[in-house]
Formats: sequence, C-alpha cells, structure tokens
Amino acid sequence: MAGYQDHFPNHTRRPVFLIFFFLLAAWGVLCCLAPAARAAVPRPTVAYLLSWAEHPALHAEDTGLARLPDNVNVIILAFVRPDAVYSGSENLSSTGFSFPYPRALLAQAIAERKARLPGTRVLIAVGGATYGAWRALDHQAIARLVADLGADGVDIDMELDNPACGPDGGAHVSCSGGRLWRLAIERFRAALPPAATISIAGWSVAAYGEGAWAEAKPRSPHTGELLGLFRHEAGKKIDLINVMAYNATADYDAAEAYRAYRAAWPGPLAVGILVPPDNGRQPDISLEGVRSLCRVLAADPQAGLMIYGFGIEPPPGKPSAADIAQEAAGCLHAP
Repeated sequence: MAGYQDHFPNHTRRPVFLIFFFLLAAWGVLCCLAPAARAAVPRPTVAYLLSWAEHPALHAEDTGLARLPDNVNVIILAFVRPDAVYSGSENLSSTGFSFPYPRALLAQAIAERKARLPGTRVLIAVGGATYGAWRALDHQAIARLVADLGADGVDIDMELDNPACGPDGGAHVSCSGGRLWRLAIERFRAALPPAATISIAGWSVAAYGEGAWAEAKPRSPHTGELLGLFRHEAGKKIDLINVMAYNATADYDAAEAYRAYRAAWPGPLAVGILVPPDNGRQPDISLEGVRSLCRVLAADPQAGLMIYGFGIEPPPGKPSAADIAQEAAGCLHAP
C-alpha cells in the first residue's frame, strides 16, 4: 500500500512558507497604515457656545465651555469665517471667533473637558448667518485651528441667501447651491484627520419638498436644500446633522421636520431648539415643548437635541440653555 505523498516536496516548502509570511507581514503593515475609522456619534446632545457672549477668563475652569452641563457630548464653538485667517496667533479675532481670552486658554479648557468627560467632541462652527464667504473658503487654515485647539472637527453652517432650489423635472428637488455644500464637505474631509467629525447645520425645511413632505409647510427658498446632498457621495462624509428647527413660522412642526430628515438621512440627527426669544418668527419653546419633542425622539437611538445657544439670556419665565439641557438629560439619557 502506497504511503501518503506530500503535495509539496521538501525543496518547495520553505519558499512557500516565506511567501506566506511575507504576505501576512505586508497585510499587517497595510492595516497599521490604514486611516483611522470615524467613530459613530452616539445619541447627541449638542450645545452651540457663542464666542461673542463669553466673559473674560484667566483659568480654564472659568470659561463657558467648562461650565456646560455634563450631558452635552457635542460642543460647537461659534463661529469662524469660511475665509478665516489663522497662522498660530493667540488672538483668534482674525478667524471670526470673539472669545475674550487667548487660544491657549481655550485649548486648555477643551483638553480638560475631554479628559473629564471622555467621548466629548468639540467642533468649530464655520459660517453662520454673518459669515458667508464660502467661495473664499480656507479649509487649510481652519484645519490648522482645529489641530491647535485640540478640537475634533468642524460644523459647516452654510446659510446661503438663496440656494436656488426647485424641481429637477422629476420627483426630486435640485439646488444649484448644493455644489458649495459638496465642495466644503470634500475639502474639509481632505484637510482634517481621517477620524475627524464633520457635522452640518441644516435649515428648518431643508428635508421638505419630496415624497410625503412635497407640500409641507412652511415653504421657503431652503425647502429641499439638503436632499440632493444626502443622495450624493459627499453625503457619506457627514457624521451628524444639526437641524435648525427654529426661526420658521407658527406653521412649523419640529417633530414633523425630524421625520422628514430621518426619511432622507440615516445617521445621527440633532433637532435644534432655540433659547428664547425667537423674535416672533415662531412660538418660543417651553419646557413642556422640550419634553414633547423628546418623546418623539426617544425611540430613535441616533436622535437627540441641539441647543442654540449657550450665551443667550432668555426673558424672565422662559427656559435657559441649561434648563433645556437638563430636560434633555432626563428624557433622552435616562437609564
């Protein structure tokens, strides 16, 4: 009876083993060099910290950032200009920030907050209602500022006067302003570290205009502004959407806007609440209104609240940013 015959004669075993070892080692090197994966944003409680409302401080613990409620897990520093000028200066006024203390103190406050509350993300808000020079975007300067502050990424707050949205001839909304959104996202994604967070601030009605929300009110030049972006490849580079669910009209329903956004966007989503007053554009939020919105969001583990903003002083009897954050802690983060 013939014995077992090895398919690999002795003189071929060593080269085959060496080739296998080489391939295994190469795979290990490639894995080590692969870009860090972007960690998913957990249920967000987002706070915009208004730099122009900050008070002078000598110590990190005296800054508004240090005093934010502990349940806030995404902090957005407002605002820098898209065309920010930054070359490492301690004075950040050329960036658009109005913090009344030096960069090093802000960086220290960020580091101490993140050390005390691991998982906290700090983003730099770019744009806003005042700063609109998106065609002069200096994403490299802003990326340097993110790095020097020890921040985690950016929030793109592109408030175009007219995004030029309308029917595309079929069932979709098309906006010529979408090109600016895509360019900003792609440039920031290229300039920031691979694991950086990019959020965007979406207009109150930017997910209306199609499907079940084709006729949703109120109508606005911004109706459907983000729907094309969500369908585009650039949409996959976004980590969080902050819905500006305010400054609309009495017809506006933040819960319905959440449903429209959720139908178009599968990722983390924070529905915005404006600290009163809303200047008559829609009814001021009450704590019962916060609780009512929470009840809609609670079943969605990727949904949370965005609070705009810490630094606004509400009228007597109206909820403060801290009051709203406390309600969010009770209705969204309760064990």
